[in-house]
Parts: sequence; structure tokens; C-alpha cells
Amino acid sequence: MVVDFRRNRVPPSPITLCDSPVTIVDSFRFLGSIITQDLKWELNISSITKKAQQRLFFLRQLKKFNLPKTMMVHFYTAIMESILCSSISVWYAAATAKDKGRLQRVIRSAERVIGCHLPSLQDLFTSRSLKRAKKIVADPSHPGQKLFVPLPSGRRLRSIRTKTSRHTNSSSPSYCTCHFNCNFSLVTLSSLVTFITF
Repeated sequence: MVVDFRRNRVPPSPITLCDSPVTIVDSFRFLGSIITQDLKWELNISSITKKAQQRLFFLRQLKKFNLPKTMMVHFYTAIMESILCSSISVWYAAATAKDKGRLQRVIRSAERVIGCHLPSLQDLFTSRSLKRAKKIVADPSHPGQKLFVPLPSGRRLRSIRTKTSRHTNSSSPSYCTCHFNCNFSLVTLSSLVTFITF
């Protein structure tokens, strides 16, 4: 697979390994996620949606057997939510609204079957991204840790200047945003509590 965003694309020269040519493909499945050469996530989200809808059938079967809501929520969390959240911190920021809507419809269908409120796709992404951001901040050897250093004003984090929105829609800025928003809301909440107590 060749990822090339130049305006004047040059066809890649053939690559051979051990006297056999390497074929160029448009998409590739890596660690359960489908990556395409244009770095779009439609194929990956279609695959996730299909898997989640197949598991929705089993959730409906459990409802027919009159299982308690808590058991069905546990089933949803273990079987369906794990599929919906596979690599969510990588693809969610770059996904289109249409694709996010397709996945959210699966969650709403599960809510109707179970009969209780479930975390939205945005909530799942925020919680996963926050966990990942905390791991990056805690690891001083991580190359992305310098992105979590606030500017002298303290109101913004450092960011990389880019000409396109491709980097903005990637995972690193979304980790920074989640981490900064969480810390900012905690600081605001603690200052509000201090203000109320005095």
C-alpha cells in the first residue's frame, strides 16, 4: 500500500523481496483495523458496523429469554462495546458524520433492546482518548509527550502547524484536546468549589 498525497503523483517503482514482487493494494487490515491508502475510515467503520449488528442479534435473543437488564448490559459491554471501541481513538476524529451516525444507530438499537441508557460513541471516544493521553503524559520517553506541555498562558497546549486538516483529524490532537478539556474542567470545578466555600 502506498500513501501519497502529492498533487503530481508518480507511480511507485516495483518492489521485490526475495526475488518475488510485492503487490500494491488499496487497503490493508492491520491489527483488526482496515487502513486505506487515502487514510479514510469508511471500510473500517463498515466492518465494525457489520460485526456490531451481528452481535445485536444475540442481544435480542437474550431479551427473548427474559434476562435481567444488568446481564444484558454486561453482555453489551463485553461483546458489542468492545467491537465499537476497537481502535476508536485512532479513527474517530477522522470519521465522517455519516459514519459516526451509523455506529450511533447501532448503540441506539441496543438501548431499545436493553431498555436503558448506554454511553454514546462520543463518550466512548472521550474516555478511551483520556486514558491514552494519561499514559502518554505519564511516560517521559514517549515522543508525543511534548504535545501535552501548555503554553506560557496556560490556556492552550502546543500544536504542530500544518497546511491541511489531516493532522487535526488524527489521534494526537484529539488526545491533547481530551486531556486539556478534562484538566481545564477540573481546575474550573475546584475553583468554583473554593469560591462557594468562601
